[in-house]
Amino acid sequence: MISRRILRIKALHILFAFYRGENDSLAKAEKELFHSIKKGYDLYQYLFLLLLEIQGFAQKRIETSRQKLMPTHEDLNPNLRFVENPYFALIRENESIHDYLTYNKLSWVNYPELIKKLYQKITASEYYQKYMELPAADMTAHRQLIINILTKELVDFDDFVQCLEEQSIYWNDDLDFMIGMVVKTLKKFEADQPTTTPVFPMFKNEEDEDFARRLLRKVVVNHTENTNTIDHYTKNWDVDRIASMDILIMEMALTEITDFPSVPVKVSFNEYIEISKYYSTEQSSNFINGVLDKIIAAYRTDGKIQKQGRGLVGEDDM
Repeated sequence: MISRRILRIKALHILFAFYRGENDSLAKAEKELFHSIKKGYDLYQYLFLLLLEIQGFAQKRIETSRQKLMPTHEDLNPNLRFVENPYFALIRENESIHDYLTYNKLSWVNYPELIKKLYQKITASEYYQKYMELPAADMTAHRQLIINILTKELVDFDDFVQCLEEQSIYWNDDLDFMIGMVVKTLKKFEADQPTTTPVFPMFKNEEDEDFARRLLRKVVVNHTENTNTIDHYTKNWDVDRIASMDILIMEMALTEITDFPSVPVKVSFNEYIEISKYYSTEQSSNFINGVLDKIIAAYRTDGKIQKQGRGLVGEDDM
C-alpha cells in the first residue's frame, strides 16, 4: 500500500500547482491528487509486468537459438534456471496482478529495445552469473535474483528512467518506493501459494484514503490562518525571500498537527522536515525546523493542539 509519506508528497505537488493557478478549483485539485496516487499504484503493478517481459525475452532467445540451422551444444542444452525461476510463475499466475494489468491495459509492448537492454545488463552482472552457476538454487536464491534486478538495474538506468518519464509525469518520484513495495510483496510470496494470494492494495485502509483527501482540503481551508501565523513567526525574515515551497510545507505541517488528532505531533513534524530535505532548498530543513518548533510551542500553550487516541492525549513528544 502507498505510504502516508508518499500521500503527503503527492498532496504537496498538487497543492503547489494549485497555488500557482494550475488548478482552478479544489475539486479539480482533489481529482488530480487521486489520479496521481492511482498512477503510482499503476507503477507498482507495471514493475511486476516488467519482470515477466524480461523473462519472456530470455525465453524467446533460447527458442531462437534452438532453431538455428547449426545449433551448438549450448544452444540445444541451455541453462534454464533464469527462465524457470519460480517467482516468475508466482507473478504470472497471481489473479490480482493479472486482473489489474488487464483491466488497466498496462503493457511494455512499445518498448522492446528497453527490455533487450535490461536483459543484457542483467546477464552481464556478477549476481546473475553467480546465480546461474549455483549447484542448486532454493527459493531464497530465486527470490534474491529478482530483488537484485529490481534494486540494482532500474533506478540508475537512464533509459529506463526516461521511459517512465515519457509515460507519466507522476512517476518521477515514485520509482524507489514502488520498487520497495514489489520487493516486500515478493518476500511474502511462497512456493505453491494460491493464485488468489493478494498483493498490496492501493491504500492500507479507508483511513489512509481519507487522510489524503482531508489533508488537501484542510490545507486550502486553513491557508489564510496558517500563512498569517507563519508571517508572524518569520517577521525578522524577508518574506519575499522565503521559498514558496518552504511556506507550503509549513502550512501542511501545521494543518496536520492541528486538524488530525490521531497523528502524533512528532510524526507530522519529522515527516515534513524530511520532505523539505528533498523538495526545497539546502537550508530549508533547518529553517522550517526552527519556525515550526516556535509555532508548536505557542500552540501547546494556547491549547490549539488536541490529540485523541491511545498514547496521544496529553502527548509530550517534542
